[in-house]
Amino acid sequence: MKREQLETWRETRKQGALRYVLVRGVLSYGVPMFVVMTFLMRRGDIDAKFIALSAVLWGLGGAVFGIAMWAVQERLFRNAGGTSS
Repeated sequence: MKREQLETWRETRKQGALRYVLVRGVLSYGVPMFVVMTFLMRRGDIDAKFIALSAVLWGLGGAVFGIAMWAVQERLFRNAGGTSS
């Protein structure tokens, strides 16, 4: 990690893991994927049950993505000499 990246991550991590997962994972990944995969890629009829299931699955997928990205960034941060707090 470069110095600028370290500083950016220091500021990001101050906001906390939960906020990071919600914003970067669920909102920035899960919601767009939900829209694309549910409404743009789906052919045929779309019912409320399918939309609800898709929303839950993509929300969970976004959360998993956010958690994974948090873990990767934390590891890079620590390996580059950042603090572990």
